[in-house]
Amino acid sequence: MRLAVFGATGQLGRQCVRQALDADHSVAVLARTPAKINDDLRRRVDIVEGDALHADDVRAVLEGADAVLFAIGVDKHSPEDLCTDVTRSIAEAMPELGVGRFVWCGGGSTFVPGDPGNVGARFVRMFAATFLGKRHRDKDHQLAYLLTRTDLDWFGVRPLQMRKGELTGAYRLGMDGFSGRSRISFADCAHAMIGMLDDDTWRHRAPIIQY
Repeated sequence: MRLAVFGATGQLGRQCVRQALDADHSVAVLARTPAKINDDLRRRVDIVEGDALHADDVRAVLEGADAVLFAIGVDKHSPEDLCTDVTRSIAEAMPELGVGRFVWCGGGSTFVPGDPGNVGARFVRMFAATFLGKRHRDKDHQLAYLLTRTDLDWFGVRPLQMRKGELTGAYRLGMDGFSGRSRISFADCAHAMIGMLDDDTWRHRAPIIQY
């Protein structure tokens, strides 16, 4: 399978690229600064130098792809609604270019139908809305947009706290109770996303991922 990876220079994106290559997928990445891609990965991927906020650059990396892995993160320097705007550009191009699947990483502070709504979950949402406002709003808006795109095969995961750590493959993926102490490694989050490339269980849904 040929994959287009967005956010390949970040912690999660690097894991997505590495694990995709290890699983014998071919990978194309969009990067504003290709030098930020690890040397050992740069030799094994096709790189489109560009900006994900430019629709033509998005289309360039989607050419020939079977699926998308979306691992773009948001920080204090990111524009408002970065993930939402890039997702819209990808989704609008996918049908025309024959890209079949979109797998994305959201955030645990975004509530979806089926969440337990326990005290820990409500604390996570309140904390994120107060202290991570831009990221929280963007992930909410990204999901709201995807919920309108029932024509696309999209799948999501919602981590709470992502940390460096080993790939274990042993984690919970579902509408389970969670709290501010819930965590997952970048490696295991990427593992779950890659698993969704050929598993329809979570079509049009975004389960929490945690240990």
